[in-house]
Amino acid sequence: MAEVFSEYVEKAEEDTQREKYLTFSIGNEAYGFEIKYVTEIIGIQEITQIPELPRYIKGIINLRGKIIPVMDVRLRFKKEERVYNDRTCIVVIDIQDSSIGLVVDYVSEVMRIPEEHIAPPPTVKNGFHNRYIKGIGKVGTEVKILLDCDKLLNDEEIDVLSNAMGE
Repeated sequence: MAEVFSEYVEKAEEDTQREKYLTFSIGNEAYGFEIKYVTEIIGIQEITQIPELPRYIKGIINLRGKIIPVMDVRLRFKKEERVYNDRTCIVVIDIQDSSIGLVVDYVSEVMRIPEEHIAPPPTVKNGFHNRYIKGIGKVGTEVKILLDCDKLLNDEEIDVLSNAMGE
């Protein structure tokens, strides 16, 4: 009986998070990812740099005793670096059994984007492939670039971070 109840609770939690996306901005572009990945959103804080990591990995933070690597999404997407301000946030997500902080210019809102309003990512010739994009969400007259959190870091990058943090 308890097992059936546990499955029911898990299903109910999945349903409440289904089609919900945390949206945020990098410059003038609006992005989002599934809310199920988000553990918390915190203001920008001091980031301790670690030598020899890729430029887009800003370093680590100590979040209530847990050491979390921090990636600047702006730099990951090869955009110009920007000075952090009071709207800059760190969105902590869980991917592949690891927590990582994502620095974004600012968080907008949590919104529901039904599956029928999500188009597949554009295919571009010339060998270009944007592995981060899961789809394009159409919200009224706006579009949100929906990211695939599991692809923000590949296995090799996760290993490099784990080794750098001594895990």
